[in-house]
Amino acid sequence: MTERFRFNLLATNGKARRGEITMPRGTVRTPAFMPVGTAGTVKAMYLDQVRELGSDIILGNVYHLMLRPGAERVARLGGLHEFARWPYPILTDSGGFQVMSLADLRKLDETGVRFKSHIDGTEYSLTPERSIEIQGLLDSDIQMQLDECIRLPAERSEIERAMELSLRWAERSAKAFGDQPGKAMFGIVQGGDVPDLRIRSAEALAAMDLKGYSIGGLAVGEPQDVMLKTLEETLPVLPETKPRYLMGVGTPDDLLQSVARGVDMFDCVMPTRAGRHGLAYTRFGKINLRNARHAEDQRPLDETSDCPAARDYSRAYLHHLVRANESLAGMLLTWSNLAYYQSLMAGIRAAIETGRFDDFKTETEHGWKCGDLLPI
Repeated sequence: MTERFRFNLLATNGKARRGEITMPRGTVRTPAFMPVGTAGTVKAMYLDQVRELGSDIILGNVYHLMLRPGAERVARLGGLHEFARWPYPILTDSGGFQVMSLADLRKLDETGVRFKSHIDGTEYSLTPERSIEIQGLLDSDIQMQLDECIRLPAERSEIERAMELSLRWAERSAKAFGDQPGKAMFGIVQGGDVPDLRIRSAEALAAMDLKGYSIGGLAVGEPQDVMLKTLEETLPVLPETKPRYLMGVGTPDDLLQSVARGVDMFDCVMPTRAGRHGLAYTRFGKINLRNARHAEDQRPLDETSDCPAARDYSRAYLHHLVRANESLAGMLLTWSNLAYYQSLMAGIRAAIETGRFDDFKTETEHGWKCGDLLPI
């Protein structure tokens, strides 16, 4: 295994890209979906299961881990890989989005952001340098710059202010990260839904010659067509030889549409959160197990799935577990959902390699559309 961080573009099909990120702890096949392990765990899953489903990398979060158990404690315990028993690559989010969305009484200025924990009210300070320090203590393999993510819609002046601040924080984050050959720090493109601001942000980050680039500030309330238009305007500005990561996205359709526009990496809580709330993602589309129509349905979610949760349990049983608020409901549906997401990504990668991504996309969308007509 390489001792350096590298991205190799192996094949293209239209704008869709098939690649590999190689790092000392392993190879990430792209396009890749990263299950979210916010606080050092993918909710309702054993990490051995997550690996068996085909996950090459998981995500952890600075905000949650700095609050508990604390980055310094994780470092004393051997780092996040040892702590969580996941010896493969980990990407850490900088914590910026969570500070903006979860923390109480936050105060932001050029230096960084001060906030009170949503858990116990303890006051913390998070700067670009401290975020990188925490990610270093966690020993993550791909680290994110600290940025300011604002919700849409917003005034242009506010979007521009946050974008410019994020660029200055990117420079400080890169300086704090320094030269770490086996790891990477990604910059985050901001600019809301304003095309010229997105392009300006992407151009400035590209000039920094970072190892990878993220598109942030989407999936924050805007319609899908706005997100896709933003990708179409932004991605051509980013270097073709570097990985492109769309943060916090999304549904299976979001993934399929974004790959078609040139995105390489994704993360989202959707498959795990949906599983805990009785919703299954399958090749037939979404199945709401709370619905009474499933009460006596002996069919599994998908008899062709390699995942036991989708293949071996009846919809009637899953419906019962959901309605009875049994913990096993969230466990089985999360397992099934992550299996479907990884199966989808594997299919996407194979289709790009063989030059039939458009056909795969059409077939997948047809399966979802036909599923809407079935009693599921």
